[in-house]
Amino acid sequence: MAAEFMNIRSRNRGRSSKCRAMPCGTLMLTMWHNTRMMGAMAQTAEKRTVGYSHLPGRTLGLKAENSGDLIHQVGRGFSFFTLLAFESRSGISLAEISSIIAIPSRTLARRKASGRLTPDESEKLLRLSAVFEDALDLFEGDAPSARQWLTTPKKALENQTPLSYSRTELGAREVENLIGRLEHGVFA
Repeated sequence: MAAEFMNIRSRNRGRSSKCRAMPCGTLMLTMWHNTRMMGAMAQTAEKRTVGYSHLPGRTLGLKAENSGDLIHQVGRGFSFFTLLAFESRSGISLAEISSIIAIPSRTLARRKASGRLTPDESEKLLRLSAVFEDALDLFEGDAPSARQWLTTPKKALENQTPLSYSRTELGAREVENLIGRLEHGVFA
């Protein structure tokens, strides 16, 4: 740290015009700070792009490199284990998940026996996981807080819970919009 500061200081010798605007030490410290901050921001951006996928499905345990892979997986139908993985990672009960994605209990038993969901059921599960992941991001990875928020009625959603509002594609988009407004400090 001190070496970087000294490096900046030695590069700026003889530049007295910059030092007239502010004390030379302040200028050096500002330049050092800006250099450090830019490096930290670049590392954070790299972590986001490498370690975090912008595609939904991380709570399902899906490994999609791009949206084409994800579309292909939905078209084939997810394994029944993705449903169990989501239950485990989200803490939402299997009964509640199956109710939201409209799978009756007898059909759920058949899907468990066959080991695969239909493409339509897979798409609904992906939609639900995307809403949960957005709530998880809103609460900075705190799953119990995200689950609590998703199961509490909201005025902005006609006094329904965000989970129940997410039964339809349009409802899920409204929940995602609400989460976006909360992330940006718009509470109405």
